[in-house]
Amino acid sequence: EEEEEEEGGGLRITPQLLKASTGEFALESILLLRLRGRGIAHLGCLGDCTSLEWLDLSGNAITQLGPLAALKSLAVLNLSRNRVSSLEPLGSCHNLQSLNVAGNLLSSLQQLRCLAGLRRLESLRLRDPLARLANPLCAAPAYRAALADMFPGLKAIDGERVSGRGSELYQLCRDLDSSLGRGGGSAGAGSEPPRVAQPWVQAGFWEPRPPRRSSIMEEAYKQFGEVLQECRELGRRADDTIAQAERALNNRPDPNSYVF
Repeated sequence: EEEEEEEGGGLRITPQLLKASTGEFALESILLLRLRGRGIAHLGCLGDCTSLEWLDLSGNAITQLGPLAALKSLAVLNLSRNRVSSLEPLGSCHNLQSLNVAGNLLSSLQQLRCLAGLRRLESLRLRDPLARLANPLCAAPAYRAALADMFPGLKAIDGERVSGRGSELYQLCRDLDSSLGRGGGSAGAGSEPPRVAQPWVQAGFWEPRPPRRSSIMEEAYKQFGEVLQECRELGRRADDTIAQAERALNNRPDPNSYVF
């Protein structure tokens, strides 16, 4: 515990913590890591997990993301409910596809320009209404439109589809919700205010699953094929042995017949 605690308070990620959480003996073998709500304040040796593809650090006390710059294979990252005010190290995570930073301290769209070089980024979440999480910059009325202009490759902003399959239907339903909400508000002075439309799906629904390790699957298929081939060979040998036994029995002289 002394190695994991920093003088300023908060948990530091150590090799022992990572191995205990994943069961892996080598840090570079870790592909998926979930350290949600562990009181982590310092990322420590996390940068040594060079093969990491899926990472959940939500609900901690993280302020600095420096070690994440070494994670070139990282595809999905959840940093919601932390104390992050700079995303600069994430500019080196060129494989990043989904990023959740809702509930942090990002106050300006300029702080997101470091992500402009992430060509594979498809989903970006700065606000989560279900969990009541946001960033200071979300107070700007047109921040979502500005994000869409800044990152034309995004397919989802704050969990809402903005392009790709289903986006037109989603926008149509949003417009319908807005129309019904305005209509309900003019019914009378004592009527209830229109409720804010909630997202159709839960948070994280659009986040891609971490890909399985192909080498492991290939080895499993190979071993299965070898076992299957061995079973077939044993079956063939058994059939030959049975056939030989039947021929031997059929060629035996009849014990009831006598030859003089």
